[in-house]
Amino acid sequence: MTKPHPYLPTGVEEIRREMMKEIGIDDIDELFKDIPSEVRLKRSLQIPGPSPELEVRQNVAKTLEKNTSSADIPVFLGAGVWPHYVPTVVEEIVRRAEFLTSYTPYQPEASQGMLQALFEYQSMICALTEMEFANCSLYDWASALGEAARMASRVTGRNEVIVPHYLHPERLATLRAYSEPAGIEIIEAQQDAETGQIIIEDLETKLSSRTAGVYIENPSYLGYVETEVEAIGDVAHRNGALFIVGVDPISLGIMKPPGEYGADIVVGEGQPLGNRMNFGGPLLGIFTCRGERLLRQMPGRIIGMTTTVDGSQRAYCMVLQTREQHIRREKATSNICSNEALCAVNAAVYLALLGPKGLNDLCKTILTKSQYAIKRLSEIKALRTPVFNAPHFKEFTVNFERSGKTVQEIHQHLLKRKIHGGKIVSHEFPELKETALYCVTEIHSRRDIDMLAESLAEILEG
Repeated sequence: MTKPHPYLPTGVEEIRREMMKEIGIDDIDELFKDIPSEVRLKRSLQIPGPSPELEVRQNVAKTLEKNTSSADIPVFLGAGVWPHYVPTVVEEIVRRAEFLTSYTPYQPEASQGMLQALFEYQSMICALTEMEFANCSLYDWASALGEAARMASRVTGRNEVIVPHYLHPERLATLRAYSEPAGIEIIEAQQDAETGQIIIEDLETKLSSRTAGVYIENPSYLGYVETEVEAIGDVAHRNGALFIVGVDPISLGIMKPPGEYGADIVVGEGQPLGNRMNFGGPLLGIFTCRGERLLRQMPGRIIGMTTTVDGSQRAYCMVLQTREQHIRREKATSNICSNEALCAVNAAVYLALLGPKGLNDLCKTILTKSQYAIKRLSEIKALRTPVFNAPHFKEFTVNFERSGKTVQEIHQHLLKRKIHGGKIVSHEFPELKETALYCVTEIHSRRDIDMLAESLAEILEG
């Protein structure tokens, strides 16, 4: 007879039947009736029995060998999660138990060490973006954008947000998910087919007394730099709208920070700042703003610096919590109930390690390598790169239409040669036709780039 286990009640048939009787079902499958039958497994899981530890490790290692990682082959894929080098010291510090095992620092009793680390993160993000206030992180760029739209609507009392046409479709989907329940309408601004720049005349016609905010990305989703940022900000402000800017923070080591050209809210993706790609997550949402009016409407947690009661020691605490749902309930400015604190600490360590000069040197390296890649690929007659006639940083578009092959075919040929090409964007923006978005960072060697160019030339000739 099977002996019941005190912690595995469903492993004993007698106890399982008793539990089902208690909740009023005759079959376990009734618990899953909401899941379509065609996608449910119709058999028991094929889990092997107990094995010696050595054998388990060997089997797991053999299974893992089937994977190909970014450490094994050159990867030219970015589009929101980018391959960057993470210095060893960053992970060495973040892996300390004081950081790694801490519960998400949401409650006031968070340790002084974690509070200080998050305060330093906020301070460095403010310095990087040249904005006044930063929260201590959101989930990712997409959720930060959604929160920015809702915040702009609350502050202005308006219900429209204008966004560029060339916007990451997943970012746009998240923005709509945040906006629609709040009654915010998303309006698309047209961009020049040759340069990718926002057409200011078109923007002016779409601005109205209902416009809460104008959102741009710099660099854009497709890698090119928006050259008329000051003019766009001026147009937005003249119409009483907030100017919202999305950034890849790495680029701010060489590009003008949004605070210098009038941004009211800055959002972005902090993954490049010392965080690995992590199979697409967790990520790190950056959110900054200027002015007390916006500060009091900012979502997420904000860490402030104060002193002990006697004034003898510096101390850190959470501030402005009356915006949050655990106090304000349904009147809260945001329903964010967690954050990416560990990822934020990663970013703080990374930025502290590089400093302004190190970040500038890194940007120059990325710019040099990406421009070299553009030059090498543009020498292939069957390619058109970049698609847009504008400055580019880190990412650029490659069009394969003249080759007579589809971008999907070319991508598969590259994979067979153990090269991961860029993200195919043809289905996202049909007018770009056979186009992919390529990414080059500091991790790509000249040999990697030459291998890509030579492989493409051979594939296109074949």
